[in-house]
Amino acid sequence: MLNWANQFNICCFMDNHGYHDKHGSYECLVAAGAWKWVKVNAGNAFGLLNAFAFQQRDWLFGHFGFDLKQETEQVPSRLPDPLGFPDCYFFVPEHLLLVKGKEVLVSSYSLDTSELMRLVLASPAETTGTTGATQPVELTPAFKREEYVSRINILKAHIHRGDCYEINFCQEFFAGEVRINPVAVYQRLAAISPNPFSVYYRINELYLACASPERFLKIESGRVWSQPIKGTAARNLQDPAEDTRLAEGLVSSLKERSENVMVVDLVRNDLSRICKAGTVEVEELFGVYSFPQVHQMISTVTGLLADGLNWVDAVKACFPMGSMTGAPKKRVLELIEQYELVRRGIFSGAVGYVSPTGDADFNVVIRSIMYNESKKYLNCLVGSGITWYADAALEYEECLLKAAAIREALGS
Repeated sequence: MLNWANQFNICCFMDNHGYHDKHGSYECLVAAGAWKWVKVNAGNAFGLLNAFAFQQRDWLFGHFGFDLKQETEQVPSRLPDPLGFPDCYFFVPEHLLLVKGKEVLVSSYSLDTSELMRLVLASPAETTGTTGATQPVELTPAFKREEYVSRINILKAHIHRGDCYEINFCQEFFAGEVRINPVAVYQRLAAISPNPFSVYYRINELYLACASPERFLKIESGRVWSQPIKGTAARNLQDPAEDTRLAEGLVSSLKERSENVMVVDLVRNDLSRICKAGTVEVEELFGVYSFPQVHQMISTVTGLLADGLNWVDAVKACFPMGSMTGAPKKRVLELIEQYELVRRGIFSGAVGYVSPTGDADFNVVIRSIMYNESKKYLNCLVGSGITWYADAALEYEECLLKAAAIREALGS
């Protein structure tokens, strides 16, 4: 299905890789071709998107870029943008396939469903051509280790002064003058790190290969869920006892628990803006979930959407997500702008879908490779949550751990 979808200049392929998700609706979604679309940058993006969605009342797929912070928190973006993803892009797919159990729901604006399925089934399952395995891509860190440690210590000084309590700080790894086969790289990344909110997303020459384990927002029948991740530990698949010890160490870590509870409080505050009074609650706190490379600490916050509000209102109230910013959000966004080196763009944003009835599901764009084919520029950004308890050297090692699957997918 992915190879077939990638024939179109606009496509979105979402796969949960068989993870059990009690809040999930579909195992796989494929949207190919843009029947109609809206492309806007920060300013009145949410207003224009809301009008577009109201007019279409159809399936929508697309993304929110991190720099919509200019609109939601009034923090300007002045850092260089090496990739060029729009701040907001959504499209009504020309062709749509939804997989749920053994059922495949198919719709198309230009083909009958039997012809569409014939074309999809006739497309090759494997991708040929240049891949990360045959053409290794060496990533260069934008920060040297010493500079990264220095900036973390500066951020800890801000925390000590009371400017903020916790901040998510990201560093870039990049490569220039590279050519890759984006589908092959995504397939390799998904094989190495098959996470439940994985996405292959293409807008013309712009590509996202995402192996995200994190949900940003799910809206269904008026209920909203957010599942922020804060807390990471390595895995040891060769030694089950040690692997269990690492997971137990994660949930007992004062530093990781303090990060997690801070973002939970931030999400509760965000949801209270758009949910009915008294309905916002923590469904799960400090849950530990295991993925191929890492254990993660995930909490779940939920609430009932207030009357008259919709998915656009929910995203706007919570964006950018607390797990990729910190607290207090506005001040942290100012510090991110001051100490990071490039715009995050689609990274730290969200990709997802919306149904004709207004139900929606969006991931957090992390553990991702971004690629501009025309510029031959590729990068990934990796971040970690910084609190007063953070050890700068250990935070650097956590970033390398999170980037390991990406490096492997690129053959470096």
